[in-house]
Amino acid sequence: MSGTLYLVGTPIGNLGDLSVRALETLRSADFIAAEDTRVTAKLLNHFEIKKPCVSYYEHNKYASGEKIVARLLAGETCALVTDAGMPAISDPGEQIVKDAIARGITVTPVPGASACVTALAVSGQDTSRWVFEG
Repeated sequence: MSGTLYLVGTPIGNLGDLSVRALETLRSADFIAAEDTRVTAKLLNHFEIKKPCVSYYEHNKYASGEKIVARLLAGETCALVTDAGMPAISDPGEQIVKDAIARGITVTPVPGASACVTALAVSGQDTSRWVFEG
C-alpha cells in the first residue's frame, strides 16, 4: 500500500504561525521534501523536529520527484514544504502532486498561511471578488 504525500503550508515570516496540524504532520512524516533545505532547517530546528530532508525544487523536480514518488509507493509518508506558504501554488510542488495522483498516491493538504489572502484581508479593498494570478 502506498504512503501519503502531505502538502504542508508553512509560515510566511513568523514561525509562530505554523498550525498545530502542520506541526504534527511534520513530526509524524517519514521524511520531508523541501524547496530549500536550509530554509526548512530553520523551521525544523525551531520546533525541534529531527526528520530526514530531501531537496525538491524547480531544477531537480523531475529527478528528485521520481525518488520521492518511489518512496511513497513503498509506503512512506512525505511532508512537502516550500520556503513560505502552500506548496504547489506557483511552486514546483505542482509537478509532484500530478505525479502522485497519476500513480494513485493519496495527496492530503495541510493548509497554512496564504500571502495573497492575508494581503487582501488587510488591504481595505473590496474582498467580495478577486483573482490570484501566480
